[in-house]
Amino acid sequence: MKISYNWLKQFIKIDWTPEQTSELLTDLGLEVEGIEVYQSVKGGLEGVVVGEVLTCIQHPNADKLKITTVNIGEVEPLQIVCGAPNVAAGQKVPVATIGTTLYTEAGEAWAIKKGKIRGEESHGMICAEDELGLGKSHDGIMVLDDDLKVGTPAAAIFEVENDQVFEIGLTPNRADAMSHLGTARDLKAGLVQKEINLEFITPSVSAFHVDTRTLRIDVDVKNKELAPRYCGITISGITVKPSPMWLQHRLKAIGLKPINNIVDATNYVLHDLGQPLHAFDGLKIAGNKVEVKTLPAGTKFTTLDGIERILHEDDLMICDAEKPMCIAGVFGGIHSGVTETTTSIFLESAYFNPVSIRKSAKRHALNTDASFRFERGIDPNITEYALKRAAILIKEVAGGEISSEIIDVYPNKIEDFQVRLSFENAAKLIGEEIPKEIIKRILTSLEIKVNNVTETGLGLMVPAYRNDVTREADIIEEILRVYGYNNIKTTEKLNASISNSSRFEDYKIQNIVGNLLAAQGFFEILSNSLTTPNYTNFSEQLKEEHNIHILNPLSGDLSVLRQSLLFSGLEAISFNINRKKADVKLFEFGKTYHGYNDKREEYKHLSVFITGNRNAENWNSANRKSDFFYLKGYITSILERLGISRFNETPIDNDLFSEGLSFGLGKMKLVDLGLIKKPILKHFDISQEVLFANFNWDAILDVVKRNSISFKTIAKYPEVRRDFALLVDDNVSFESIYKIAKQSEKQLLKGVNLFDVYQGQNLPAGKKSYAVSFTLQDENKTLTDKQIDKIMNSLQTQFETQLGAELR
Repeated sequence: MKISYNWLKQFIKIDWTPEQTSELLTDLGLEVEGIEVYQSVKGGLEGVVVGEVLTCIQHPNADKLKITTVNIGEVEPLQIVCGAPNVAAGQKVPVATIGTTLYTEAGEAWAIKKGKIRGEESHGMICAEDELGLGKSHDGIMVLDDDLKVGTPAAAIFEVENDQVFEIGLTPNRADAMSHLGTARDLKAGLVQKEINLEFITPSVSAFHVDTRTLRIDVDVKNKELAPRYCGITISGITVKPSPMWLQHRLKAIGLKPINNIVDATNYVLHDLGQPLHAFDGLKIAGNKVEVKTLPAGTKFTTLDGIERILHEDDLMICDAEKPMCIAGVFGGIHSGVTETTTSIFLESAYFNPVSIRKSAKRHALNTDASFRFERGIDPNITEYALKRAAILIKEVAGGEISSEIIDVYPNKIEDFQVRLSFENAAKLIGEEIPKEIIKRILTSLEIKVNNVTETGLGLMVPAYRNDVTREADIIEEILRVYGYNNIKTTEKLNASISNSSRFEDYKIQNIVGNLLAAQGFFEILSNSLTTPNYTNFSEQLKEEHNIHILNPLSGDLSVLRQSLLFSGLEAISFNINRKKADVKLFEFGKTYHGYNDKREEYKHLSVFITGNRNAENWNSANRKSDFFYLKGYITSILERLGISRFNETPIDNDLFSEGLSFGLGKMKLVDLGLIKKPILKHFDISQEVLFANFNWDAILDVVKRNSISFKTIAKYPEVRRDFALLVDDNVSFESIYKIAKQSEKQLLKGVNLFDVYQGQNLPAGKKSYAVSFTLQDENKTLTDKQIDKIMNSLQTQFETQLGAELR
């Protein structure tokens, strides 16, 4: 939101610097994000003065140039070479002196320098209006009024507007501050707290009066729930033309483009008082009647931007006796607006239901200054006042006369809010006891009435325009922001409470795994839960009918809730690869969402992604690509860290993976991991392999909660390692060797590891060689060679008998 400092000072005559004012506004909760300089003429005409042409003679070396002497109020007149055909002695003209910076229409700066033109010195420039930024004419120099004093700065003559504009990052709840009036009201309260009492000046409407009653337009509000208050008046005999410069400057300062005097006047009042207004061409209102109502679903309506829109049955419309004219509070229609030929208008000022306006604006993807305010809730009791203010302004800038009484349909007045404040609760929330008199002064400065005072608290009446202040906590927040958060003393004592929480809480387990992955070079991502419905085409497990659709999506690509975390991760990987970051390790905790007939389910997952090389490129080590076993190692370490060491491994049955495994306990699936299929990667413009693991986090938590922690002493006696080189058939897996070994020796065998696999030359066809190590240990004594040999002989016999293995 942009707030003009000059405009603001019309409400409160503050003489602070913009920087001081912005600091106070920020302390009050109206955070000033920046201050811009606005000049109605770029450069402010600095260095341009009124001069009088004393002499004007032909240039000896150029037919189209003249040599002039110009008095600018200094001791000696200036010699200036001028090429304008209309320059003549005796004229008062604008002169840009040496050192002055002027700007082209495109905003490019150029400086006036002393120079020679065709051999004759020139000490300045006599300017045309386009050279000063005062117009577009370049037919000749500007000729000023004869009675202007020589040496007068041009900025004073042309009323150059110099302003400072605050860019305020307004929070959505502060609808009351969405205007210069509302901002000034807060500023006044802040100044009162600093014991600076300045008059708060509101625009007077005492000049309002009905001139004639020649154009009456009846109003019928058929839906009073959606339009609790509706005011209107007619103004006849107007002339639509450009606005006066002061009005254009006000609007330009806050980033608005002037259109014409009628539209500009309504925009001015909008940003002045916070009340949106709309002007209809009075002669285009069929039947001289305005109806405020909803229309049947499917009704077509063309808005001012030329787009034909299909109305919803809940859209509130402003209609005449025959047709719709405007989407109430949102956008006008193309056939009822003010044009250059308009001579009379019906001026609307209303309070519409905020929820209704918000839904209509969202449905039609329209975000206007009016809807922005209506949907947040404006002041319902300023409606008539703003209408009078606008009517007076329109008469001032467009002429005409007020040709009807004000129609005000307000059947059920929106009352102020009653709130009770406890001094004790205020002290608890604020953390400090603020004197009662200061509290009352702050509330009064915010136009919150104190109805009654007791020893324990206050009975308050909050204005209806403060729709965000309805509870005691809201009142306390208002007190605190005006009192100043910086004025609350900080204590040197740190208080903390000990919570009796379970060690198995989700966030604790999540932190354990997150820290583990981050320590191993993974980066955590947080992606959008909204995604495109097209991703369900990649897998039969993702059903289109299970998509949960958003009622008011921002776009087609963000129209459903995700059923898998895979695709947002692939989007992140693609983004990194396209920016030369091909070695990526990511993880994400998130939820998936599924709709089943009349119920909806959500499940939590942990997704892990690996792609590219294991390590960064280096001169003394070869690049090794990340592979399935690299991913499996990380996944196994996560499970083991959570105390899940025994789980089943089964081949993956999932059309997202080209190969992979599924880890589970009984029928409970814990995690799927593997290599993503190339057609899916191609869709994301990824040409390298991507490894993905999907944890069923709900199942993981369930298992972890049932796990018990056991402790054992570290063995005092040494381990012994023995190795076998086993020649086995191609179809024999290491897992079968592992299981046989564990079943054969359950007490002393502590570990079985595969450290080499060989197939090829010098081996029989259909055979491979496994190099397997066995770790033995007795926790109560040192093992003897006899014991070790007995165990190894037993293992050898089992391998030969069950697998047909041979020792190499």
